[in-house]
Amino acid sequence: MFVFCVIFCAYLLPKNTSINTQNIKTGDVWLNDDFISPFDFLIKKTNTELAQEQKNNHKQIGYFNQSTVNVNNLLLPLKSLLGKQYHSISAYLDSAYKCGVYFNDDDLMQKDTAIYVVQNNEVAFTRKNNLFTIDKIKDFLSTQLTDEKIISQTLQLIKPNVIYDETLSNEIAKEESETNYIYKSKVEQGEIIIHKNDIISQDQSNIIASYNNELSEQESNTSSVTIVLGQLLACVLILGIMMLFLAFFRKTIFSQNSQVTFIFLIILLIVLTTSIIAHYNIHFIYAVPFCLVPILIRVFFDSRTSLFNFLNIILLCAFFMPDKFEFVFIQLIAGIGTIFSVADMGKRSKLFVSALLTFVFYVLSYIAYHLVNNTPQAIGHFENYIPFLISSVCVLFSFPLIYIFEKLFGFISDFTLLELCDLNSPLLRQLSQKIPGTFQHSLQVANLAEEACYKIGGNPLLVRTGAMYHDIGKMSNPRYFTENQVGEVSPHEDLSSEESAQIIIDHVIKGVEIAKANKLPEAVIDFIRTHHGTTTTRYFLYNYKKEHEGEIINEDLFRYHGPIPFSKETAILMMADGVEASSRSLKKYDAVTIDELVDKIINHQINENQFMNADITFRDINQIKKIFKKRLMNIYHVRIEYPR
Repeated sequence: MFVFCVIFCAYLLPKNTSINTQNIKTGDVWLNDDFISPFDFLIKKTNTELAQEQKNNHKQIGYFNQSTVNVNNLLLPLKSLLGKQYHSISAYLDSAYKCGVYFNDDDLMQKDTAIYVVQNNEVAFTRKNNLFTIDKIKDFLSTQLTDEKIISQTLQLIKPNVIYDETLSNEIAKEESETNYIYKSKVEQGEIIIHKNDIISQDQSNIIASYNNELSEQESNTSSVTIVLGQLLACVLILGIMMLFLAFFRKTIFSQNSQVTFIFLIILLIVLTTSIIAHYNIHFIYAVPFCLVPILIRVFFDSRTSLFNFLNIILLCAFFMPDKFEFVFIQLIAGIGTIFSVADMGKRSKLFVSALLTFVFYVLSYIAYHLVNNTPQAIGHFENYIPFLISSVCVLFSFPLIYIFEKLFGFISDFTLLELCDLNSPLLRQLSQKIPGTFQHSLQVANLAEEACYKIGGNPLLVRTGAMYHDIGKMSNPRYFTENQVGEVSPHEDLSSEESAQIIIDHVIKGVEIAKANKLPEAVIDFIRTHHGTTTTRYFLYNYKKEHEGEIINEDLFRYHGPIPFSKETAILMMADGVEASSRSLKKYDAVTIDELVDKIINHQINENQFMNADITFRDINQIKKIFKKRLMNIYHVRIEYPR
């Protein structure tokens, strides 16, 4: 389970470092320190800019073919008519054709201010004003010739030698738009891209997009093995520390596979949820109900285990955030506040209070962080508090989740214990009506055990619930137990000692059967199994020894089947049950007799090794003795005798 959790968490963690800038949008406020470029990169043009440039390229880039014209051959038909002006006109046209002649009715030539002229496989850049038009040639001929008819005939012979090449122009435009115009500028290493508290402009947003692309390309070109190894190491350290905590300080949890599996499942669910939300909108990671974790674990375990696991989850999920310190600071304050608010889970209304306090802690820690970092403008944005509100409301979902986890893992929560302790619950009501003597005995045992559990530490509500149900097996044969015999002859007088002992021992087995039939939790059934441990029915064993004096006696016939108590709570119940039952047989109630009784009963249980599997010390046992003595004296109204 540990290895699977490490691999799964490492797989979910982000594999690039652009997480700091990948969700920045135009109009956002940059609340971090100045963002300085760690390397050189080119700023790409947007798709809109590229499309516009490609459109402009088709308009502006014009390639024309220029052909060679023999002017003498051109003017040969009019040589005799031109007379003495032939040489000047010939020289002028020769010069014009060398520069280039085009006609004004060419639409492309009218729009362009400059063109590329291809002649003999060489390209020359030429201004349109440098070329000759038919109008320019006509003006020159008018200065040389007076006969309009000859001018008209000459103009008819003149043809343009600069012709637009559409195919070549389109090919060149396409090549240049694909290669030469992708980038528009360059950012140097060390250049400040965004200043602290800047409102992100459209240009800055484009720069960040180019930065993210370049960073992703660099990370894809380099080996990702180091990143994966680092994340695996981080997960091993974080989850390994949690395992060590359970192994050294919570041995009872560590020894139960179901409980460790539950803790890992909570971790996986939270990390998976964080990963999914980070993929779509990293700002809404604060909406993940992290504060559900301390509540769920506190309900089934204790506050320290709850806090320790919450810290580990926050450290793992911090890898998804740009500002990791802000995330850890805010979540720790809110989570610890939530743990304080659910320290006593005695009432369901505590969860509503916890949800409210969680939101308050979120808001206060968020305000404190941004005041310290001199970014007060973030405090005034209402939308920044929406994720905190969502996370706090999700705390209320602990109601159904507690029920689901109870059923899945066989846990028992304080809420269930409170319901079971209700005297109007069906089984306790049946107990009080059918065997009121045993019911009163159970109430007294519950009071003794609960007070002792408060004193030495443990789960008082659990031990009280176990005490209320520990003797339900007596409902099968109520008349065979002294507390239910009122002014009548004991039915044991007609039975042998072995038979009587077996009936008494069977009340444990019958109790387990009744408890399972009524679907009581295993944690409560454990109190029924262990409240007599492997002790003997001493009264009937004593009578049997008297009747069979000198014989070898099999004491196992008079011994409960166990098991012996294995927790602090079950050990306390055994002591309370033995002391309370024996106190009813006292003939005189004073401080001395009660002291002797409590010491005798508990010391006998210790001598029979009934507490060797329980996490209880001699110091705890001495505290329990004092509490029982004081409580019994109050019950029987014993006054302390003062010296005269």
